[in-house]
Amino acid sequence: MKNRPFGRLGRNVSEIGFGSWGIGGGQWVEVEENQALAALDAALDLGVTFIDTADVYGDGRSEKLIAKVLKRRGGPRPFIATKLGKRLPSQVVSGYTLENMKGWVQRSLDFLETDALDLVQLHCPPTDLYYHQEVFAALDEIVASGRLKAYGVSVERIEEALKAIEFPNVASVQIIFNILRQRPIDLFFEQARNKNVAVIARVPLASGLLSGKFKPDSQFDKADHRNFNRNGEAFDVGETFSGMPYDKGLEVIERIRPLVGSVSMAQFALRWILMFDAVTVVIPGARTAEQARSNSQAAALPALSPEVMAQLKKIYETDVKPFVHQRW
Repeated sequence: MKNRPFGRLGRNVSEIGFGSWGIGGGQWVEVEENQALAALDAALDLGVTFIDTADVYGDGRSEKLIAKVLKRRGGPRPFIATKLGKRLPSQVVSGYTLENMKGWVQRSLDFLETDALDLVQLHCPPTDLYYHQEVFAALDEIVASGRLKAYGVSVERIEEALKAIEFPNVASVQIIFNILRQRPIDLFFEQARNKNVAVIARVPLASGLLSGKFKPDSQFDKADHRNFNRNGEAFDVGETFSGMPYDKGLEVIERIRPLVGSVSMAQFALRWILMFDAVTVVIPGARTAEQARSNSQAAALPALSPEVMAQLKKIYETDVKPFVHQRW
């Protein structure tokens, strides 16, 4: 496993991390506890030192599972990034008060069984929040209290990311970035590098679409967002299949498949993300130990050739860009 510096925080993290939305449950079929713990163990065994979670993943289940694994394993703790804000009954800027955020931070401290959180990210808040300096001043106050070491944001749109990093203490931006969502390359990556802001690439496999395992007749459980959120019925449609219409996405996958070679398409997709040095860490989800091992092994793959990178860019420009580029 290779490491990359986490922006200006003075700490290195593994370039492949562990995304724990799937093991938390909620918008996925629930994973049995021993299976979830085995997935975390497998990732940590292979050198993963960055775990991403949120207070709403399984209503805290994800944070509790992480704490359970780390307590059993002992030794140095990995870097754990959690999120806050989605516990509000409705997403309004007025809900991001100092009092509310202190409460959410304390809840995550309790569930993760730690005295200080490594990183808290605002969890895809309303766009207008990025024009409210008082929210970030409140986060600064929580950092000063010692309960929080640093904070960042998780965003839906490029515009939100660019606005967020105008605030000097925003240490990281989590954003959707994968072969089907390439817009961050154009401007955001340059700005993040200039300000030494860490970039966390989420939804790297486009909700599994870039695993290459799905077919037109693939079925998803009724509790799975890939079943009920294809048109944004429950939350931003960009979080499901990266916003690509499912049938069109399958067509694009078949254009990508001949470029993959002898590795799995999922590993190929992760390696593509690591070709960009602005990315600090990519956080594929894993619901089994086998998935966690496969994800982690992508870090050891050789660099993709300029020819392959050019072909993937062409596929994006012709077959993907009209569906997603200007939306996020």
